Amino acid sequence: MDILVYVLYIVAFAMFILGLSGLTAPRSAVRGNKIAAAGMAVAFIATLIHIRTTSSWVIIIAALAVGVIAGIPPARRVKMTAIPQLVALFNGVGGGTVALIAWGEFIESDGFTALRVSSGPPIPLVVASLFAAIIGSLSFWGSIIAFLKLQQILPSRPLTVGRLQRPLNVVVFLGSVAASVVVGIGAITTGAAPIWFVAILIFAGLLGVVTVLPIGGADMPVVISLLNALTGLSAAAAGLALNNIAMIVAGMIVGASGTILTNLMAKAMNRSIPSIVAGGFGGGTGAASATAGIGDQQAKSTSASDAAIKLAYANQVIVVPGYGLAVAQAQHAVKDMAKVLEARGVEVKYAIHPVAGRMPGHMNVLLAEADVAYDAMKEMDDINAEFSRTDVTIVIGANDVTNPAARTDPNSPIFGMPILNVDESRSVIVLKRSMSSGYAGVENPLFFAANTTMLFGDAKKSVTQVTEELKAL
Repeated sequence: MDILVYVLYIVAFAMFILGLSGLTAPRSAVRGNKIAAAGMAVAFIATLIHIRTTSSWVIIIAALAVGVIAGIPPARRVKMTAIPQLVALFNGVGGGTVALIAWGEFIESDGFTALRVSSGPPIPLVVASLFAAIIGSLSFWGSIIAFLKLQQILPSRPLTVGRLQRPLNVVVFLGSVAASVVVGIGAITTGAAPIWFVAILIFAGLLGVVTVLPIGGADMPVVISLLNALTGLSAAAAGLALNNIAMIVAGMIVGASGTILTNLMAKAMNRSIPSIVAGGFGGGTGAASATAGIGDQQAKSTSASDAAIKLAYANQVIVVPGYGLAVAQAQHAVKDMAKVLEARGVEVKYAIHPVAGRMPGHMNVLLAEADVAYDAMKEMDDINAEFSRTDVTIVIGANDVTNPAARTDPNSPIFGMPILNVDESRSVIVLKRSMSSGYAGVENPLFFAANTTMLFGDAKKSVTQVTEELKAL
């Protein structure tokens, strides 16, 4: 029976890895998700076989049913603009589950004292449980704060207590460490009171809160990825404590992939992970009027008819989607406009920045929903050379990832961040509701450039109006 369980686990792990590899491209992402889900079903069946006790089966299956009932409705009903919030929330639930598992192990083993054997206490198991408790609780509460910020229940700007922020972080961190030391010593001696394990969960949860609150909205995609990696590592640690191979391998896969993704996203923003975690950047609320300018340059507004004329006589058009496209749900309108342009012989491409939107692949998912061809979606490194020979670039709500100050202004807080070189196009049309700054709170000189015009209004309505004008030409 044990051999069958191990064989099933190996099959599940292979499906996890195969499913994860499918997520590297939009074309294979759906298939990858299905393979990984099937792998989880195999691991679940293997766990039931391993447990063997029918009474435990009832509890596990009942818990599974509750999870399915609670998870499917929001996943089916959530709008594409709210996917990052859903990811943060689901990730937080995973971290919270790991913390509860560690707490349950503490209670089951009578403060870990029941784990002691004649040769002494299993220190690695105790350390793994404590690590799972700290990181799981931190990930849960940190993800909840990320969800609240993305949902705009909390302000997206950095929320700090000024000079007391770092001392507060240190005190909360030391509190979780001190409580862990007490519990660890108790595992060696006579056992620790349950209140100390609760203290670990509380201090770790506070650490998650005070760590994420000072992080601005522009850094939130990286934070979600980092918290996801931490959840995976905590699950692996819980697997060590429980001697559950499935949790160990699955947790390490999530932890490793999340860490790699976090590092890639940080590089895409030209920032280090420690500087992002330190917080205090992004989420500004500054705004300028439609007549504001930089130096002698002024923002120039345009109309749907003028924009349509430029587009109709272009050879190549590049669409740069951002969070504004997601908010307006304009992806289908953009696809309709592209059809009209392509019927006129205009080549249309889509430029995707690695951190456009609120999570990796956010723009790819939106465009794929509108049946935009995968081959038309170009990553930043592949499309940047195209802008200099592009007649018109349409920027839809992509503020920070098109900001030329990242290349030209050493004093800009985003200086050095790789951007889409839209300013090199012959003509740029920016679709925005107003002249407000982007999610990072940094003003964009692109709006005032000589080759840029602003088409103000709801992105979906503006694109639809442009399409109607194109049809009339």
